[in-house]
Parts: sequence; C-alpha cells; structure tokens
Amino acid sequence: MFIDYVEIEVESGGGGDGCISFRREKYVPKGGPNGGDGGDGGNVIIKADPQLSTLLDFRYRRKYKAEKGRNGSAALCQGKRGEDLVIKVPLGTIVKDKSGGQILRDLSSKGQEVTVAKGGTGGRGNARFATSTDQAPKRAEPGRPGQKRNLSLELKLLADVGLVGKPNAGKSTLLSLLSSAHPKIADYPFTTLRPNLGIVKLREFESFVMADIPGLVEGAHRGRGLGIGFLKHIERTRILVYLIDSAEGSPQGDFQTLREELEKFSPQLAAKPAILALNKTDLLSETERKSLLEIDCQVPFCLISATTGEGKQKLLSLIERQLES
Repeated sequence: MFIDYVEIEVESGGGGDGCISFRREKYVPKGGPNGGDGGDGGNVIIKADPQLSTLLDFRYRRKYKAEKGRNGSAALCQGKRGEDLVIKVPLGTIVKDKSGGQILRDLSSKGQEVTVAKGGTGGRGNARFATSTDQAPKRAEPGRPGQKRNLSLELKLLADVGLVGKPNAGKSTLLSLLSSAHPKIADYPFTTLRPNLGIVKLREFESFVMADIPGLVEGAHRGRGLGIGFLKHIERTRILVYLIDSAEGSPQGDFQTLREELEKFSPQLAAKPAILALNKTDLLSETERKSLLEIDCQVPFCLISATTGEGKQKLLSLIERQLES
C-alpha cells in the first residue's frame, strides 16, 4: 500500500531532576552539598532514508516520544542524557508543523535531517546553589518537560522525468521498457493505483529517474479519476513526457486536454519542459503514421510503441537533450 500523507504527534524527552544530597564523610558530620544535575531529555529527529519509499509505517503508529533524561545523584553524578529518537522517512518528505502549516524541512537528500522537538534541559542539583551565605542548600530544580508537536508528513517523490497520460495509454508498459521497474500492467483503465519509479540507464555511468503516475481524465483537477491525487509526485520533475494513445481518439485533442488539466492543477507544473510521445503506433497503418508526423503540438515529439520497443532510442535522445539543456 502506498501512503503519501500522514499526521503524527511527537514529544521530546523531559529533563531529569536535580538531586539534593550532602557529603557523608568520616569525621565530617555535616558535609557540603553534592547533588548532581539531571540529564537533558532526548530530541526527536526526522531523517531522510533512501531505503524507504512510502509513509505506510506511520499509519499504524502515530505517537512518538524520545527518552527522558535520568535524575542526578549523589557525589555530583550527573544524570544520563536521554537517547534521541530518530524517525526515518523516504527522500522527498516535507515536514510541516500542523498547527501553523510552517514547513520545517524538505528532506530531499540522503541523510538530511531536522530536529522537530528539542529535549527538556535537566534540573540543577543542590550543589549548584551553594553560596557563601547558604553553604548547605536543600533545594534542587526539576527537569524541564519535553516539547510536544503535531506534525504532518507529505511525500513527494523525486524524479527527473514524469510520465503523464490518460488511463491505459501505456505508461506502465513504457516504464518497464525503459527501466528495470515492474509495475502492474493490464489492458484496462486505472491499472496503476500508485506512483512507480524506475531508473533509466542512458550509458554506463549516466541514468535518470522516471516516475509514472495513475492516468488523468478530463476533469481531474476537480477530483475525477485517480491521477489528481498523485500529481504532486511530478511537481519536482525537471521535464514531463506526455504519453498519448495514438490508436484511439484524437492524439492532438488528448494532448491538449492533458495540458489543460495540468494547467488548472498547477501552472508551474504545466510550464515545465515537455516531450510528446505518441504510443501504440504498431497498431496504425502507414497512412495513419504519416498523418501523426503533421501534428501541431509545439513541443518535441516522436512515434513509439512501448510494446515492440519502436522509437525507444529516439525518445531517450529527446529526454537526454532536454535534461542537458
């Protein structure tokens, strides 16, 4: 199951209490104060982990609390600091303070982290309060409580190229042709129910990441279909590949519909560099294929068949050129 939005509650550890204690030495019936300080509480840290791909684990656990600091003890012994709690999330997770909507960090690179709740400080022991006029203080500080926060975690996948198309246009088939990804493929609409990522290899040391999202239908910006809920996953992409089924309907009309839906969802997304890939050309006659070459789309385009592999190299060349520009 793919989960890309959750809300959680975090709490850092409270500080340990300071200690009230006095030295007990032979022949010194009333020794000075030697109560140690309490340890600080542990922080709550959220860290990006490239091994994760979904926020599913957070669906079953919503509350997270770091360890409390230990109390101080006699002989000026300071309490042990509480362990930090490190919460791992996928790359591309946006951490927000739910109360104010403030973005605390966009965790878009490996190992990046943010402290979302700082542990409470430990209380001072009575040794800290000794003065020239009060050499045997009988007071110490309690530790300060930890910090509580309600957070939202929103996952936006990181990819170089985003595949956009209507249901059953062949996006999953194309992704499996170009990469080692194995999305579910079937001859009916909405086979893809979650975004898929694939690494496409250009040469030995050159590759890019491609994202395939569920198909878009007309009216998607108003909530129709499935794709609108996943469009945010291609907001970070550098270029878009519009995949059109050239064997059905009007390729130029379908392309225009897709661009309009993206424009209504996000003008910035629709303005990204684009490539048009006219798919399923293996089902067309020679006359129909020639007519496609006259399409007026104002973006680079090519004829492909994700089933037979026809046009694969041409599409990769167009993508590489756009990525390098």
